[in-house]
Amino acid sequence: MVVLIKQFLSGGQSEVEATLNLNAMNQAPNPWHVSFSYARALQNTCLKTWGGRVENVEAAQGVLLRRAKANSLAQLGKYSAEGESEEAKKGMFVKGYSY
Repeated sequence: MVVLIKQFLSGGQSEVEATLNLNAMNQAPNPWHVSFSYARALQNTCLKTWGGRVENVEAAQGVLLRRAKANSLAQLGKYSAEGESEEAKKGMFVKGYSY
């Protein structure tokens, strides 16, 4: 059995934009699994919420869980951006950013 995986990078999109795009790609049946590089789109708001402070760990974990659930729904084509935070809607594009 051959499994094909199609992936795109979330790049400078906001977390919500990346999740909406993933959701759109999964609205119709695909002959392959469609996903995206989750790193920045999952971590951005989580890391900002945490800020390296012990007292923010629980809040950051909640943010990470929310992003993971949103992307899980998007994998199924069932995501809605309703109720998303303003932070998750902010774009992450940084001119000249190098990986």
